Amino acid sequence: MNIDPNLAIDASRASITPQVSSGAAGAISSDFQTFLRMLTVQMQNQNPLEPIEASDYAVQLATFSGVEQQVMTNELLAQLGSRMGMAEMATWVGREVLSTAPVYLDGTERRLIPPEMPEADTAELIVRDEDGREVQRRPVDPQATEIKFGLPIHVEDQLPNGHYTIDVEGFRGGKSLGAHPVLAYSRVEEARSDAGEMLLVLQGGYLINSTQVKGLRAGAD
Repeated sequence: MNIDPNLAIDASRASITPQVSSGAAGAISSDFQTFLRMLTVQMQNQNPLEPIEASDYAVQLATFSGVEQQVMTNELLAQLGSRMGMAEMATWVGREVLSTAPVYLDGTERRLIPPEMPEADTAELIVRDEDGREVQRRPVDPQATEIKFGLPIHVEDQLPNGHYTIDVEGFRGGKSLGAHPVLAYSRVEEARSDAGEMLLVLQGGYLINSTQVKGLRAGAD
């Protein structure tokens, strides 16, 4: 007879003790027949001169039943937590979240929050399209706390509607200090739950994880 590797046999009393682990707990929760197999192995291997008391069987039954109930309770709590999270995320629909996600440009003015660069004496705003190609670069105040990104002065400089990655690169004495993404508010169009993660669909269809959100405010009228 094949003996379940998750069963540990005590030679002195031929008793079975559970190897409690995430894998064993999962097996118990999905198939309680594991316990019956354990009892079968235990009875086949007990010492005839020193049989196991009925009370010991009862204790083992209670132990495994308790493990199963605990696993089921944990799974239920996880499901409830996920539903509560989705309920909260649903209230975000129609509001605006602050993140470093690519900015959706549609010809209207956007207000950007640049990274702090206290050591920079000059800075440049860099705009890249969805393929990562640089499509615009313009000087900005390195100490600015907000940048208004609106319609270009020249029509030929206007960008097609779409998502763009926007960074600010700081310089000191002409030497680059590195580029960092700007923060921008985007309207939440939809909230989703996927494999336990809460996802947000932003204006233009861009998808982000809720953990990327840095701020939340009421949506613009």
